[in-house]
Amino acid sequence: MMENVHLAPETDEDDLYSGFNDYNPAFDTEELENDTGFQQAVRTSHGRRPPVTAKIPSTAVSRPIATGYGSKTSLTSSMGRPMTGTIQDGVARPMTAVRAAGFSKAALRGSAFDPLGQSRGPAPPLEAKNEDSPEEKIRQLEKKVNELVEESCIANSCGDLKLALEKAKDAGRKERVLVRQREQITSPENINLDLTYSVLFNLASQYSANEMYAEALNTYQVIVKNKMFSNAGRLKVNMGNIYLKQRNYSKAIKFYRMALDQIPSVHKEMRIKIMQNIGITFIKTGQYSDAINSFEHIMSMAPSLKAGFNLILSCFAIGDREKMKKAFQKLIAVPLEIDEDDKYISPSDDPHTNLLIEAIKNDHLRQMERERKAMAEKYIMTAAKLIAPVIEASFAVGYNWCVEVVKASQYVELANDLEINKAITYLRQKDFNQAVDTLKMFEKKDSRVKSAAATNLSFLYYLENEFAQASSYADLAVNSDRYNPSALTNKGNTVFANGDYEKAAEFYKEALRNDSSCTEALYNIGLTYKKLNRLDEALDSFLKLHAILRNSAQVLCQIANVYELMEDPNQAIEWLMQLISVVPTDSQALSKLGELYDSEGDKSQAFQYYYESYRYFPSNIEVIEWLGAYYIDTQFCEKAIQYFERASLIQPTQVKWQLMVASCFRRSGNYQKALATYKEIHRKFPENVECLRFLVRLCTDIGLKEVQEYATKLKRLEKMKEMREQRIKSGRDSSGGSRSKREGSAGSDASYVDPLGPQIERPKTAAKKRIDEDDFADEELGDDLLPE
Repeated sequence: MMENVHLAPETDEDDLYSGFNDYNPAFDTEELENDTGFQQAVRTSHGRRPPVTAKIPSTAVSRPIATGYGSKTSLTSSMGRPMTGTIQDGVARPMTAVRAAGFSKAALRGSAFDPLGQSRGPAPPLEAKNEDSPEEKIRQLEKKVNELVEESCIANSCGDLKLALEKAKDAGRKERVLVRQREQITSPENINLDLTYSVLFNLASQYSANEMYAEALNTYQVIVKNKMFSNAGRLKVNMGNIYLKQRNYSKAIKFYRMALDQIPSVHKEMRIKIMQNIGITFIKTGQYSDAINSFEHIMSMAPSLKAGFNLILSCFAIGDREKMKKAFQKLIAVPLEIDEDDKYISPSDDPHTNLLIEAIKNDHLRQMERERKAMAEKYIMTAAKLIAPVIEASFAVGYNWCVEVVKASQYVELANDLEINKAITYLRQKDFNQAVDTLKMFEKKDSRVKSAAATNLSFLYYLENEFAQASSYADLAVNSDRYNPSALTNKGNTVFANGDYEKAAEFYKEALRNDSSCTEALYNIGLTYKKLNRLDEALDSFLKLHAILRNSAQVLCQIANVYELMEDPNQAIEWLMQLISVVPTDSQALSKLGELYDSEGDKSQAFQYYYESYRYFPSNIEVIEWLGAYYIDTQFCEKAIQYFERASLIQPTQVKWQLMVASCFRRSGNYQKALATYKEIHRKFPENVECLRFLVRLCTDIGLKEVQEYATKLKRLEKMKEMREQRIKSGRDSSGGSRSKREGSAGSDASYVDPLGPQIERPKTAAKKRIDEDDFADEELGDDLLPE
């Protein structure tokens, strides 16, 4: 190893430049062509020299190399073995360093150059995995469990809770098989705890989603009690949530507190959420003082809108005015952490800046900011409306305090809305003068607030039928904000009330152009088209409104009414069926269905809906009359009696209902009951001619002595009636006035019109003749007297 190390001889100490011409002979390449050993090695070995590794030091050239003085030096490797190609004892060591590059001895014999070895054919196939090995089976089973857990989560996110639970159960079964197989092969320490944890946690979550709370709690207990799972204590929050759903509030609070104890203080956000759950649970149990402590702690650590609002509710529940005020001030002070609107206003005419502002003006972040601001305003307005009537002696003073606090905060624009809510509160208390005075204060404010106040004033005056004042304030609202759909709708209402339907329709159209979702304008324009008899346009308006308000009973009723006006009863019936599916107890809708089926000739369906209408509202005279007539038409006079008796209770001064009751008794063969009823009618209405006729007839048939008395009264009343009619006729002839038909009443001698038979005038002679006849005219049923 020291052969190539040159030491300066002692005799050359004075020669400072000695040795510069001496160098390692391995770097001498000028004489390689004349070096017989090197050329022999190149010709015979073709570079099959083994690669240099860390364990086998590089070989050195063991050949005579020409020096600067022409001398030859034989080199050997550092390990003492001869260099590749060196001839020792007449044998040259083969050269192997270049065989991997494709050089071989065959190249000298004319073979093709193939450095990539393509002539040897394709590479042998890879060794196949042994799928029967236990390790491979475990890997495949573990992969299948993971896939089942993922499929369960995906099914849950798609709303298929049943499938998600089935997948979770299947994953649990396969995971237990996996654990048993792994225990048989390896030690228990090699069990995949993360997989077990994920399977159990997913199973518990799916149980909870399917409202199988007992199974979910048992699964969570398995996880929590296993000390091998790290951070499993956090799942006690989920257990507390389940107990909260079960309304087991004491256990819910217990588990929330256990989870709170196991979560370190560095996880501040998680601890705050658990504290909020504890506060909400205290509210549900009525422990408002404890809830206040929880929410006050949250507001001191991490103020939020929900916590502040819940704090106000808790203080309101215990009636503590001072705490309500402090809580409201804390709610106002919660930072929104959103950008100002000025950010979205372009400060210059730079097109690139304007393009950027347009891009971010309505992006997802901006929408989130709007939603957060709207939620904050909703909480503040609701809290102010809740506490304003109770924090001071009067609600007006309380509203004034809330307004002052809001004005001093970042929500200055809400102060005007609170003032308008103050006016609305006056309205609820029916103090219209104070409401009007409060709203009139906005006449000198900015246009938006002025328009809102004027709109409310117009609405108030419209309700009081002061259409001139309503129109005046509607004009003020429209002039302040031409794009206010409510103001335009109110203006249209005032014009509609004056009968100018064309102009009203124009205002409603303009309101819809400004806000196509203004349901009030769309409904009113449909009513306007009905007034103008433009039924197709009215129907289009109501159908559009139905697309917006799917279950509005008013809209469904209007659509059915329009189809009825268009003489399409089938469509009217279809829409009324939808109406009673929304309001199944609406007696008017049911009676209208009965009327339509009756007009179509379907008496059975008509009876069904009329009867349902009578069940929900047994005081509708038209329904009662129809049902009574139906039973008489079907020869069930006994059942008709109860309906006519109810009608006589509703209208006790109308003799016709009591006469119908007596007629039903007579038709059913109960003459004694009929006679008693006629006598009672004669006692109440002694001048009723029809009652006396039936009394004479019944007494004659039964053979009672009172027949002569009733016959005398009947003759006297008929004679008086004839004389009265002659006087009226002579008076009309002398004056030349027009004749008018007199209608009979309970206290007059006008002829009774039996509603069960055709409406006829019975002269005196005809009446005498009918007394001796077996059948009466009132027993002849006529369709023209049935309810339409």
